[in-house]
Amino acid sequence: MKPDGTWPLVSAHQMRALDSYTIEQAHVSADVLMESAGRAVVDALLSRFEALLREPQADTLVVCGRGNNGGDGLVVARHLHLLGVRVRAVLVGDGKNLSRETALNWKRAEAVGVPLSEGPAPLPEEGLVVDALFGTGLSRELEGEAAGWVDVINRASSERLRVVSIDIPSGIHADTGQVLGCAVAADLTVTLGCAKIGLVLEPGREHSGQLAVARIGILDALPESENEAKSAECDMWSTWAAARRLPHRPAQGHKGRFGHALVVAGSEGKAGAAALSATAALRAGAGLVTLACPRGLAEGLDAKLTEVMIAPFPEVGRAQFAASGLKEILALAKDRDVLALGPGLGTHPETVALVLGLITESSVPLVVDADGLNALVGSLSALRSREGVAVLTPHPGEAARLLETSAAQINADRLGAARALSHQAGAVVLLKGAGTVIAAPGGHARINPTGGAYLAAAGTGDVLTGMVAAFLGQGMDAMEAATLAAFLHGDSADRLAQRRGESGLLAGEIGDELPACMQALRTERGQDGQRSIPIESTLLDFPEP
Repeated sequence: MKPDGTWPLVSAHQMRALDSYTIEQAHVSADVLMESAGRAVVDALLSRFEALLREPQADTLVVCGRGNNGGDGLVVARHLHLLGVRVRAVLVGDGKNLSRETALNWKRAEAVGVPLSEGPAPLPEEGLVVDALFGTGLSRELEGEAAGWVDVINRASSERLRVVSIDIPSGIHADTGQVLGCAVAADLTVTLGCAKIGLVLEPGREHSGQLAVARIGILDALPESENEAKSAECDMWSTWAAARRLPHRPAQGHKGRFGHALVVAGSEGKAGAAALSATAALRAGAGLVTLACPRGLAEGLDAKLTEVMIAPFPEVGRAQFAASGLKEILALAKDRDVLALGPGLGTHPETVALVLGLITESSVPLVVDADGLNALVGSLSALRSREGVAVLTPHPGEAARLLETSAAQINADRLGAARALSHQAGAVVLLKGAGTVIAAPGGHARINPTGGAYLAAAGTGDVLTGMVAAFLGQGMDAMEAATLAAFLHGDSADRLAQRRGESGLLAGEIGDELPACMQALRTERGQDGQRSIPIESTLLDFPEP
């Protein structure tokens, strides 16, 4: 973990580079790293499953592949055997074609008396199965004997037979989290050195179960002189990292010091989207919020939103913004700290023209969502030509329209899609969904650990838009503002779900939870999130510090 509480996330290519540097430049042999990896997994097994391993009928089966992941498994089997745990190891594949370190650890396990076999082997009725089939290098679909073992393991998994994967569940793509034909569903994954990107993106996240990072002596990142792709780094905030970045509220502060947000939103039948965004901006700490809306919605919104200033503008069609209001809204935006644009706007041609005009002619920090994004289809160059920073908050369908692809393709590589859209738009992109990705134009990306399926409710995206606007308006960097908003958005939903259940949450309730959520972070993590990094163990729960 980095000193600021941020976890590095690596691709398979980056992990190979870190391995190679550690071996070749830091002079830590591959054999030493494998021994450290196996010992770390043993520590995890003993700390989490000691009671199960003590059961009289408990048995542990380590299922090993031919590569280094299998070698890690053989180290696990040897140390468990030496500790008196009943354990067996089975090799999947041709035993004549092992990696050098795996062959060496086969001999070591054999020498101390670990029962070893090749081919089919019975699974324990209770105890543990250790998945040491494949690591981060897998890029093809599983088939044959390996796929058969995955099926057997998944069907046998139960409360009395737990599954632990070494480094990454076999069958999960390390870069995308996608399933390569089939994949082990683990109760616990002990990942080695650094967490892999595929472990925190669905469906890899679900297949990983609980996640722990084992510090085995591999660097978190290459030295500056060796890192040719620093811009392509990816990371994740811990709760501590988020707490440290909460905006400070000085005792002498007043509403004028915490940002004035202008929200341009709403049309007939979609006034709720405008209300949710404006209210969420206040809940996230904005000092003042003005809601610009079509004239026909003003009276109802004025009655509903007693803390928000309402500014009515000319309308066309079904209470959608008319293009004639552009100059007046631009004048209003000039005196505001941030502009949020899009929730519930509709797609009338005049409204689209107004949206594009606001994007190109305003220079204040900008958040674009929903129909604001739809207006940009085929016109992403409008964003690149503007002076101020911008944050886009698409869901996969909106991102697909902007990138001229399908939502399925977006979700197949969420990190790659967010980076591609950010590069094309010259803006920070917050790609919503299971494993929200935040990407900057230079390639740096973050994956958000909070939230779940309970965010799949109408209006939650509108709440997120208001939150991003609030943090931008308080002077935060665009990448930080988007990341903090995504984290708190999910964390608020998590806290509500724990108290009330995972279904039936309303978007407005998530917004209302924000002040308590932020205060809880400050309280749980110390004043202003200040605390020291734990150093008492090399086996760390992820994503918490």
